[in-house]
Amino acid sequence: MATRPGAQHPRVLFQAAGEEEPPQRRLGKLTVKYNRKDLQRRLDIEEWIEEQLHLLFGCEEEEIPELEIDIDELLDLSDSEQRSKLHVLLQECDKPTEDFISGLLYRIKGLRKMSPQLRK
Repeated sequence: MATRPGAQHPRVLFQAAGEEEPPQRRLGKLTVKYNRKDLQRRLDIEEWIEEQLHLLFGCEEEEIPELEIDIDELLDLSDSEQRSKLHVLLQECDKPTEDFISGLLYRIKGLRKMSPQLRK
């Protein structure tokens, strides 16, 4: 057992018998359940949503009416419930929203829900 010198809070590292140096610390994956590809896909969808809302409402982000499109909440719903929820959220939009709704539902197909810890 050895402590890391110079650390503010000493850490205990366990060494295997005959091992001279402590093992190098590996950079962990973001998570076991969600890999970088899944997280990047979700980020891409969120950026697409933001761009589309700018186009739909024809204004800057600060001027878009307060609405929250929760991808994980949508994933819990059936296809028809997803459409209904999005229609309700976008009811203040004067432009046609069907292309946006269809595009979003297509993009979230196969996406996995995020655990509450990762959503923060």
